[in-house]
Amino acid sequence: MFLILRPLRFLFKALVIESTPTQMSYGLALGVLMGIVPKGNLLAIVLGFCIAATRVNLAITACAAVVLTFASSWFDTSFDEVGAYILNQPSLRGFWEAVYDTPMLPWTDFNNSIVMGSFVCGVLLIWPVHRISRPVFQKYSDKLSRHLRHWWITKILLGAEWADRFGTIEV
Repeated sequence: MFLILRPLRFLFKALVIESTPTQMSYGLALGVLMGIVPKGNLLAIVLGFCIAATRVNLAITACAAVVLTFASSWFDTSFDEVGAYILNQPSLRGFWEAVYDTPMLPWTDFNNSIVMGSFVCGVLLIWPVHRISRPVFQKYSDKLSRHLRHWWITKILLGAEWADRFGTIEV
């Protein structure tokens, strides 16, 4: 039961507890980047660590990453074209060979055109997603937070967190 409630508490806490609109919008933007980059390589792991080390809203980041992980397969042909264009530039050939000879960097799968294209497209999408979503979060996050605080499930989940903290105090 505890394992089921913890993710729900994490999500409600991220929506209800104070989080600035900038943190939310950058969380959405980094979730888009994380969601469209294929998983199973060192690049995705490093992105995950970098995102976890920043002060963004991790609940929004995780939700965006999960949704876009499933939706990104529809855009693989576009990512393949972008990645193939970047990897096949004659002026960058020596750079790509030097990077491939560097230890650990081949594990990022940068030489895969879909990985390269999705990473470049994701990096290019960070700023527009942030600029578009920030006014939305500024307008609606406070209203949503006040509204969610009155739900009985929110009170139970956040109260369960306080009860969990008090339950671990040794007397």
